[in-house]
Formats: sequence, structure tokens, C-alpha cells
Amino acid sequence: MNVVDSCGWLEYIAAGPNAAAFAAPIEDTKNLIVPTVCIFEVVRRLIQQNRDEIVQFAIAGMRLGKVVELDAEIAADAARPSCRLGLSLADSIIYATARMNGATLWTQDVHFKGVEGVRFVGKQ
Repeated sequence: MNVVDSCGWLEYIAAGPNAAAFAAPIEDTKNLIVPTVCIFEVVRRLIQQNRDEIVQFAIAGMRLGKVVELDAEIAADAARPSCRLGLSLADSIIYATARMNGATLWTQDVHFKGVEGVRFVGKQ
């Protein structure tokens, strides 16, 4: 199972230098878990970039995976890594969602480098 961090989705959507690294987990929709907070972050960033024309496309692509909503169990589980690793609210929820589903978290966010259960892709 895989969870792709918002930055990975944005890299894939933009066909950025690391898009190929995120293609495999994103396109393997049977093993893809999508935290709802990733949908929020991706849509927010696309709107900020004035890319409204692809918002619905991005949402449709993300919904091909298993969308996991934030619940009390994920929220409580997210608190420890948030404190231990100094993660933001969104990153904590994304990481906790991956852990609770036995999934690998794919990201290019450097604060996840070396964290167990994370596949870090360095920015090019």
C-alpha cells in the first residue's frame, strides 16, 4: 500500500523533474491510499497557482485510490510524530494515515528523510 504526499501529487500533476518517481505509486490505484487532507492541499495549491482548469482532473485522479477521511483515531495517532518530528498538522495526518494502513509514504519533503516507512525522493 502507498500514500503519496501532497508534494508528490503536485510534482506528478505538473510533470516536474521527480514526476516519474511518483508515477508508480499514483498509477497503482489498487494499492493507493489518499488522505483527504492531501486532496485539500493539492486543490489549494492549484488554485493558488491559477490552475483552476485542472482542479477537477486532479480530484478525479486522487479519487481513484482509496480516500481515507480524518477520524479520531488518525488524529490521535498523528500527535506523537507531530511532536517527535516537528511535523505540520497536514504532514502529521498524512504520515499517521500511512502508518495506520501499513502503507509506505512517498514524499520529497526533506523533513521526512530517514523516517521509517517513508520513501524519500530528493528534489532535483
